[in-house]
Amino acid sequence: MKKDLSQQGLSVFEQIKQTDEKGNEFWMARQLAKTLDYTDFRNFSGVIEKAKEACINSGHPVKNHIVESNEMVAIGSGAEREMPGYKLSRYTCYLIVQNADPSKEVIALGQSYFAVQTRLQEITQMEAYNRLSTEDEKRVFLRNEMSKHNTHLATAAKNAGVITSLDYAIFQNHGYMGLYGGLDAKGIHKRKGLAKSQQIPDHMGSTELAANLFRATQTEEKLRRENIKGKHNANQTHFEVGKKVRKTIQELGGTMPENLPVADSIKKLEKTAKPKQLKTVRQNKEAKDYKGY
Repeated sequence: MKKDLSQQGLSVFEQIKQTDEKGNEFWMARQLAKTLDYTDFRNFSGVIEKAKEACINSGHPVKNHIVESNEMVAIGSGAEREMPGYKLSRYTCYLIVQNADPSKEVIALGQSYFAVQTRLQEITQMEAYNRLSTEDEKRVFLRNEMSKHNTHLATAAKNAGVITSLDYAIFQNHGYMGLYGGLDAKGIHKRKGLAKSQQIPDHMGSTELAANLFRATQTEEKLRRENIKGKHNANQTHFEVGKKVRKTIQELGGTMPENLPVADSIKKLEKTAKPKQLKTVRQNKEAKDYKGY
C-alpha cells in the first residue's frame, strides 16, 4: 500500500516536527529515518555523520544542529524502549535529504520541503535584515534584493534559451503562476487592483517580497545547477519552483500571496522616508550581501 505522505494539508515532515520550550523546531532522528524509509537506523547514523561533516565544512557549529537525545521507540505489542538518538535541526534535515535517493517519492518531497523552508528561514534571519526595525525598512531591503536577483535570474534564463523580451515576460509569468495559484502578471494586477503601469514588486509587503525573492533565487540556481536548456523547460522550472514555495506557505498556514494586502508604492516610500531611515537600510544592505545556497 502506498504510504500516505500528507494529512489534512500537512506534509509528513510537518507532521513529525516538534518544538522545544524555547520555540526551536527539531526532528527526532529515528522518527525521520523511519519516514525516509530507512529500515536500519545504523545506516541512517552514517548519514548523520555526513551531515556533521557538512555542517563543519559550511561553518555551522554541529552542536547547534545535531544534539544527542534519547528517543522512545516502539518494540511491539504497544511497548516502547528508550533508545539513543538525536535531535536534528531543519538545516541538518536539509543536508540529509539532499544526499539521499531522489527517486523515492518521500525523499523528493523532503528535498522540496526542507530546501524551501530552510531558505525562507535564512532570508528572515539574515544579519542585515534582522537589524531593520520597521516594515518600511524591510520592504526597501527586500525590494533591492529582488531587483538584484531578478537581474541574475534574467541572465540564467537567457543562458537557458529565454532570449527576447516576450520570452522573458512569458518566463516570469510562469513563476508568478506557480506561486500565485495560476495567476499571471495580468491576473495579479487585476486581483490586487493595480494599474498596468504599476510594478507588482513595488506594492508587495515584506512577507510577499521574501516569498518572491526565494522563488527567484532558487529558480536561478536550479537553471544553472541542472544546466536546463530550452524555453519550455526554463518556463516549467520557474513554474515548479513557484508552486513549491506556495505549497510550503500553505503547509505553514500562511496567507497565499494573492491574498496579502497591497502596500503603498515603494517609490513613494523612498521619497517620503526620513533620510536617516534610508541611510540605515543602505548601511545594513552593504554590511552583509545576500548569499544563496
